Amino acid sequence: MRTWLLPEYIEDILPGEARRIEQVRRRILDDFAVHGYELVMPPLLEYVDSLLTGTGHDLDLQTFKLVDQLSGRMLGVRADITPQVARIDAHLLNRDGITRLCYAGSVLRTLPDGMNRTREPLQIGAEIYGHRGIESDVEVQRLMLRALQLAGVREVSLDIGHVAIFRALLRRAKVSRGLEAELFQAMQAKDAPAITTLARKLDRSTRAALAVLPELYGGPEVLLRARKVLPALPDIRAALRDLSALSKQLADLVPGLVTARSFDLGELRGYHYHSGVVFAAYANARPNALAQGGRYDEVGKAFGRARPATGFSMDLRELAAGAGVLRESRVLAPYRPRDGALQRSIAALRGRGTVVIEDLPGHTRFRGELACERALVRRAGRWVIQKI
Repeated sequence: MRTWLLPEYIEDILPGEARRIEQVRRRILDDFAVHGYELVMPPLLEYVDSLLTGTGHDLDLQTFKLVDQLSGRMLGVRADITPQVARIDAHLLNRDGITRLCYAGSVLRTLPDGMNRTREPLQIGAEIYGHRGIESDVEVQRLMLRALQLAGVREVSLDIGHVAIFRALLRRAKVSRGLEAELFQAMQAKDAPAITTLARKLDRSTRAALAVLPELYGGPEVLLRARKVLPALPDIRAALRDLSALSKQLADLVPGLVTARSFDLGELRGYHYHSGVVFAAYANARPNALAQGGRYDEVGKAFGRARPATGFSMDLRELAAGAGVLRESRVLAPYRPRDGALQRSIAALRGRGTVVIEDLPGHTRFRGELACERALVRRAGRWVIQKI
């Protein structure tokens, strides 16, 4: 067996990619900070009961599990950081007003989530707790788009949906859990024949609404059509009002960044987890969403505090794949640890952010691997920089 091989969909991050990822991470976290989002760092491991609480067990199959040798209880390696942040808001911070939190860290999943994806995403995201209105949905979507822009992403397609519409239809028809699961799968696949077959025993109004739901995709005009063809249920009307307000408040999105803004009323991403508006950002013909999120007001309830919440997350590895990298200037310095003047010059350069690499003895013929374009040399009693 080759001991250097890694498991499938698990990869090392080598220097060039690591540098891009770190630059993008710093840009985004700094931007979150100036918008008032406080950084939290949840643990990689938690008891499974806590880790999966409030997620509708959507993450259960994605979570690696192991037995804690100290307590004998089942532990889980986090597959998503958002539930952990919800726990921190509910139990540790315990604030009554609006709380803005952000995070960045590795998650581990049993299976890759999408085409060509790793099982170890580097997740970064932001959440707002304590605000129920559409204004917080607008804020997190604008923040998400700023993060994509900082990562060098261009020509973003923003897709927006609302899981409450599908949920309201099934609730009115008193659909069983088994049928709900089947309809959910068919709706996700946009499988119109399957939806028609599964809904055949439901009332005519519900059948018609479920059949048309996958077709309600497009620009803001879709919301007008939805008002005409969907039942006038209070939850559906409220969802359409929210989406209309969202559409108006996002009408001035950065020109050249958001090239398409679409509404998909059949989109049920995170159905058992989200409770309202859901959204995803796509770009550059990539097959997977670069960022996604939504409202999840029910998660706080599972932790003992019914706190409304909305937020988004992204994979830094995918973001950095298309990001530009700040050019790094590298300077080669001779190895003279007792030369005070040289050491002061090196310290001054490093203080200004210049990379200085000391040329350790015995490796002269490998200097090219250091990728230094300039060197510190002594001229007229002073240490100066010159091109190599």
